[in-house]
Amino acid sequence: MKYSCDFLVIGSGLAGLLSAYKLSALGSVIVLTKKDAAESNSNYAQGGIAAAVGQDDAFDSHAQDTAAAGAGLCREEIVRLVVAEGPARIRELQDLGVRFSQRDGLPDLGLEAGHSRRRVLHSGDITGREVVRALLEACRAQSGIRLFENHIAINLIQDAEGACCGAYALERATGEVHTFQARATVLATGGAGKVYIYTSNPDTATGDGMAMAYRAGAALSNLEFVQFHPTCLYHPQAKSFLISEALRGEGGRLINRQGRAFMAEVHPSKELAPRDIVARAIDAELKRTGEECVYLDMTHKPSAALKERFPNIYEKCLAFGIDMAKTPIPVVPAAHFFCGGVRTDPHAATSLPRLFAVGEVAQTGLHGANRLASNSLLECCVFPHRLYEHLKDRPDAWPALACPPPPDWNPGRAVKSDEAVVISQNWDEIRRLMWNYVGIVRSKNRLERALNRMLLLNREIEQYYWDFLLTPDLIELRNIAVVATAVIQSAMARGESRGLHYTLDFPVPVEAERKDTLISRSVPDVNLRNFPDIRPQRRAAS
Repeated sequence: MKYSCDFLVIGSGLAGLLSAYKLSALGSVIVLTKKDAAESNSNYAQGGIAAAVGQDDAFDSHAQDTAAAGAGLCREEIVRLVVAEGPARIRELQDLGVRFSQRDGLPDLGLEAGHSRRRVLHSGDITGREVVRALLEACRAQSGIRLFENHIAINLIQDAEGACCGAYALERATGEVHTFQARATVLATGGAGKVYIYTSNPDTATGDGMAMAYRAGAALSNLEFVQFHPTCLYHPQAKSFLISEALRGEGGRLINRQGRAFMAEVHPSKELAPRDIVARAIDAELKRTGEECVYLDMTHKPSAALKERFPNIYEKCLAFGIDMAKTPIPVVPAAHFFCGGVRTDPHAATSLPRLFAVGEVAQTGLHGANRLASNSLLECCVFPHRLYEHLKDRPDAWPALACPPPPDWNPGRAVKSDEAVVISQNWDEIRRLMWNYVGIVRSKNRLERALNRMLLLNREIEQYYWDFLLTPDLIELRNIAVVATAVIQSAMARGESRGLHYTLDFPVPVEAERKDTLISRSVPDVNLRNFPDIRPQRRAAS
C-alpha cells in the first residue's frame, strides 16, 4: 500500500515527536515507529535536560562545560546556539504539559558529571517518560499527524537525482511492505546501543536510521565515539536498567567489593569526572580484580531522601532485593549513547537532499568526542525547532518527487526461513565481537580482527536478506551489521585517543588528529547485495 504526506518522521522519541508536532503546522505528517509509540530511548532517560536556567548560571558556563567534555571536537557555533536556545525550548515543553520537579516553587536543578553548576531539569528520575507522555498527547491531539505504530522502516526511497522521497516500511502484523512517500523525511530513530551486548538502551536501538542513511549515500561522522555509561544495574534479572548519573551528583561513591573507593586515584573530580574517564576506571578496576561488577554506594543518604529524589530507581532496585539506603548497588559500564551519527548542518539537514536527522541518530557537532551529561535531550529539543524554522518559509520549495516503484523484497525464490537460529547466532556474534574488540578500550589488532569478521558477516547477512522473506529481526540484524562495521572503520581511522575513543596503540590525543571522521558511500544502492568497502575520510573539525 502507498501512503503520502508532506513530512515523514521515522521514530517516536522526544526528537521525533517534537518534530512531528511542529511540522504539523506546515502540512500533513506521518510518524513511523517500529513498536509502540511510547517505546524509545527517550522514554528511558532518567537524568534530565541540561539548560542554563538557574540564577547563578550562564550560557558561557554551559558552553564551556560542553566543550571541555567534547575534548576538542565540538563545533563551537553549534554549542553556542544549542545552549542559548535551551531556556526557550524548556518553556515550550512546559507549555506542552511537561511537569518538571520543583523545590520551593523553583526548578529543582540537579548536578551531573562535567557540569560546573546545577542546571539539570528533571521529573524525578523518569524525565524521559514524562516528556514522551506530554508530547504523545500533544501529537495525538493533532488531526494532521498520523501515527503508524509497529511499522519498521527498511530503506529510504530516492528519486533519480538521489533526493530522499520517503521510506519503505514493514508492517509487523501482516508482513506487508508499504511505501511512505513524503516531500521531506526526518530521521529520528535514536541510537545503536544494541550493537553491543551490554547496553542501557531498549531493544529498539539498532541503528536503523544510521544504516538506512549510509545505504542511501548520506555522510556519517564520528561513529568511533560511543559513550559507555559507567553505571548500569548488574543483576541477572535486570535488563538494560540504568543507574542515573544523578546519584553520583548527590554524593554516590564508587567502591569495589572490599569497600575501597577508587575514583580519587583516577581524577580530581572523583565520581563526577567525565563519563569516559569513569567508565575506563571501572573497566580497569574490574580487569585488575577479576570481579564482575563494582558498587555505587548511596548508604550515606537516608531512605526517605532517596525515595523522594529517585523513586523509580529505588523501587526497581528494591524489586531485585537491593535497598540502596542500606546496600551498595552493583553496577557495570554499558553502551549508552552514540556521539556520532548522520552528519547534519545547523538546520538538521543531511548531505542528501530532503533528508533531515534529529536526536541521537544525528551528528550535529554538539557533543564532539564525548557528550556532556543531559545535553542529549536538550539537543532533541533544539534541532526539531531549527528544522521547523528552516522549512516554514519554504512551502513552495518542496514539490512532490517522482518515486521509483518499490523493489520486490519477496520474489518467487524468497521463502520463509526455517532457520531462525542463523539470525540469532549472527546477532549474538556481532554484539559480543563489538563488546570484546571495539568496547571501552581498543587496540589495532582487535579492530583488525573485528573488521575482517564483520566484512564476512555482512556478506552472509546480505545473502540471507535476499533469499528469505523479510522479518523485523532480519531488518535489525542487517542494520546493526552496517553500523558495527562503520564504527570499526571509524575507530581504525583515528590515530590517537580522544574523548570516548581510547586505544592502547595511540594512548594520547594528537593535535594533527583533531579531525572528524567521515564515512559515506560514493554510489547509492538500496539493494546493497555486496557490502562495499568503507573508505574513512578525515576533515578538520569545524
